[in-house]
Amino acid sequence: MESYLPEGFGDVKPKNSSEEALQRWRKLCWLVKNPRRRFRFTANLPKRSEAEAIRRTFQANFRVAVIVSQAALQFIQGLTDYKVPEEVKVAGFQIGADELGSIVERHDIKKLRGHGGVEGIADKLSTSITSGISTSEDSLKRRKQIYGVNKFTESPPKGFWFFVYEALQDMTLMILAACALMSLIVGIVMEGWPKGAHDGLGIVASILLVVFVTASSDYKQSLQFKDLDAEKKKISVQVSRNGLRQKISIYDLLPGDIVHLNIGDQVPADGLFIYGFSVLINESSLTGESEPVHVSATNPFLLSGTKVQDGSFKMLVTMVGMRTQWGKLMATLSEGGDDETPLQVKLNGVATIIGKIGLFFAVVTFAVLVQGLFTKKLQDGSQWSWSGDEAMEILEFFAVAVTIVVVAVPEGLPLAVTLSLAFAMKKMMNDKALVRHLAACETMGSATTICSDKTGTLTTNHMTVVKACISEKVMVVGESDFNKIPDSTMKILLQSIFMNTGGEVVNNEANSSKPEILGTPTETAILEFGLKLGGDFQVERQKSTIVKVEPFNSLKKRMGVILELQDGSYRAHSKGASEIILSNCDKFVNAEGEVVPLDESSISNLNDIIEKFANEALRTLCLAYKDVGSEFSPESTIPTEGYTCIGIVGIKDPVRPGVKESVAICRSAGIVVRMVTGDNINTAKAIARECGILTDDGIAIEGPEFREKKDEELLELVPKIQVMARSSPMDKHKLVKYLKTTLQDVVAVTGDGTNDAPALHEADIGLAMGIAGTEVAKESADVIILDDNFSTIATVAKWGRSVYINIQKFVQFQLTVNVVALIVNFSSACLTGDAPLTAVQLLWVNMIMDTLGALALATEPPTDDLMKRSPVGRKGNFISNVMWRNILGQSLYQFVIIWYLQTKGKSAFRLHGPDSDLILNTIIFNTFVFCQVFNEISSREMEKINVFKGILKNYVFAAVLSCTVLFQIIIIEFLGTFANTYPLSLSQWFISLLLGFLGMPIAAALKMIPVGSV
Repeated sequence: MESYLPEGFGDVKPKNSSEEALQRWRKLCWLVKNPRRRFRFTANLPKRSEAEAIRRTFQANFRVAVIVSQAALQFIQGLTDYKVPEEVKVAGFQIGADELGSIVERHDIKKLRGHGGVEGIADKLSTSITSGISTSEDSLKRRKQIYGVNKFTESPPKGFWFFVYEALQDMTLMILAACALMSLIVGIVMEGWPKGAHDGLGIVASILLVVFVTASSDYKQSLQFKDLDAEKKKISVQVSRNGLRQKISIYDLLPGDIVHLNIGDQVPADGLFIYGFSVLINESSLTGESEPVHVSATNPFLLSGTKVQDGSFKMLVTMVGMRTQWGKLMATLSEGGDDETPLQVKLNGVATIIGKIGLFFAVVTFAVLVQGLFTKKLQDGSQWSWSGDEAMEILEFFAVAVTIVVVAVPEGLPLAVTLSLAFAMKKMMNDKALVRHLAACETMGSATTICSDKTGTLTTNHMTVVKACISEKVMVVGESDFNKIPDSTMKILLQSIFMNTGGEVVNNEANSSKPEILGTPTETAILEFGLKLGGDFQVERQKSTIVKVEPFNSLKKRMGVILELQDGSYRAHSKGASEIILSNCDKFVNAEGEVVPLDESSISNLNDIIEKFANEALRTLCLAYKDVGSEFSPESTIPTEGYTCIGIVGIKDPVRPGVKESVAICRSAGIVVRMVTGDNINTAKAIARECGILTDDGIAIEGPEFREKKDEELLELVPKIQVMARSSPMDKHKLVKYLKTTLQDVVAVTGDGTNDAPALHEADIGLAMGIAGTEVAKESADVIILDDNFSTIATVAKWGRSVYINIQKFVQFQLTVNVVALIVNFSSACLTGDAPLTAVQLLWVNMIMDTLGALALATEPPTDDLMKRSPVGRKGNFISNVMWRNILGQSLYQFVIIWYLQTKGKSAFRLHGPDSDLILNTIIFNTFVFCQVFNEISSREMEKINVFKGILKNYVFAAVLSCTVLFQIIIIEFLGTFANTYPLSLSQWFISLLLGFLGMPIAAALKMIPVGSV
């Protein structure tokens, strides 16, 4: 089937598809019953273009406004008198929202100075740049009333009746409704009320049933997506309130809040820079400029929605929500929607092909039925006189033809993808995986390789310093006596720990006697080690002043600071990857606390200690310092050589429970797991062996060696790489790109830092860490692993496979019904001049196979068996040979049964009398429906014979099946007048059930026929 799809249906990629590709397939989908519903979960391209135009205009205006205001300021002397609005004064503040907005929006440095600078603005906002705002309920309430809350205007959620209205937009249902109206009019005129209204009311009731079931399903889906959207927007920031550091939601931020931001964070509101180092802000989302902006005391303006590219700092919040630049921009942009997934597009193509075939069959069926009636009238010689009954007959023929189109156009195919994805995404959220893009859920089922970080993903991220080499002695924390370290060495060690850090030791509100350590797990471990040595963070901080900071990033693999000491001299401290820092040292502190030159013997000894620590699966860091004299300019760079090595620490980060089992599960599923880490190669190898990633035939390589390899070497090397250590973000990007393009792997990659964004963007599935990950990484990712656990990644892969398989099951089931319903009605019309299935009956069949079938089969939970089969990969056909075997075999059986009943049914059931045709057609309809019921059960497994395993655990499937059977009984026994059925005897019910059930052993026998897996 897929090979017959026009080229446009195969151009859409899982991510980053071009607009031309998205436009192309839409133009090929001309046969659509309900465009509003069919294209609801696809990108709204006109809205996207409109939004992009508004964004460009806004960006241009914003740039011009800043430039003009800055130029105009050269000619403005002083500050015009500002009058504080009365309501602001009454609330206890000295500056209004409009004035605050104009300062940041226009980058108005003179107006800022006129208000007393950042400190003056803080005073007027009744806040402190050290302690933050008061958290008293009254104070917070007044602040919200004057300045608003940090929330953006959102479109109201769609209610149930919206989806009812949308379901009614189906063109075929509209035509059927018109037929029903005509049938009512003609019937009542000919036979009176209520007898003449039965046929028309039957169609109306069927239409309403289809509409309400469809709307209920769509409404439930919308609620699931709403919950997911709410989860995506959960972002926390560190603030100071009442003198205490705490985490709050960005939606609780208020003007006057003091926010602490680091590299990779998103600026959560408009504000002013208070204090920080090496701050680079990416403002491209607002201004369109790709060049980062350096933010400092001379340029203190920070805009909501921008990203921290480098550095760490404190900011004072001035404007929030819809008053910010980002809020104003968001208000002008309409949602363009998520890109459609490749599977959605393929199934739209399949639906289009089958729809065309169905339309042809419908037209021919109608022509044959009308021609049969006309021939009969010609034989009777009554071609010029037409009765109301004959008009009703033609109307019924037309309704049957339209209903064949309803059944033939499998509108439910692409929608089943969305239903299955919505179900899976909701369940995955419970399993600690937040899917940001629909396609990722689908693509993960085809993943052939996972490139995983080590720290926090394979390990627990609960780090502690367990060993240290200081003053040439290897010491074990908790066992060795650190008091034997010389005082001079201890003094410089504590200075290095407490001054060269991105973390903080703060008072804890709950227990003020026990300090709380804030920062990354690595920083927390080292600060905790400093406290165990008897150090005091606050005291150490007061002894010297930080002049310059270069924060740690995964490219440099080190962090540095410059301190101004009490005697006016300057000292540099450096901390980072042991080999890198040690290579920058030419001296070390010996056992007596003296600084001596590093000779070959000492270097060899220290390298042996690093290797020993690493082989024990410890993460090693080297601490070093350098006195840089009495002159240092903050504009100068921090030295990178001439350091004195203070010591080496070994940090234990245990492997997460269950990781080894998850890696084994992935391997049995044909998914290759590779570790890509910035750590020492020996540490990486030790952890990889413990996790079961590094095998005897695998290769561990370092990033610098990998990046020097030529393409021909990579072709042989890359398939064997299981560990890449000391890798830079660009090494990770290069590996991912090579796996994707050259080896045609479907690649999932994890990342947590800002520099991981290129690799996350390049990968088929980007997996960001929910705890350790930066906002920049999360924004580039397709799935956020909320608990940072590798086992969750394996669960995502299982759910991805489940989605893929479930949709295959549904497609197999629906195409079987399509084929049989089409052939039965067409062949019957051609050969007998009559259609055995009426419009009402076909509508019911359509609902069984469409909405109810999707609910039953597309929401099957995953089983462990899914991870025992090979991945589909990049080139697998969606409609496989296995599916074709099942579809054609089952269709043939059903057609033979129905055809036998049509031709031999009367004699087989000994039917006589005026109602014999109606009874036979009822038996045919009943048998046909029960064939679908049992085929639905058979479709639970496409290759296995046991289809009952876990059936009662899937409550949705059991409920759908029960409702289908129950309603079928009601239709046959009680709604005969409207549905053209006749109550059946017990023996007739038994035979209908038996013929339907026989489809199951037939399906089991078909599964024994070997076919290729493609």
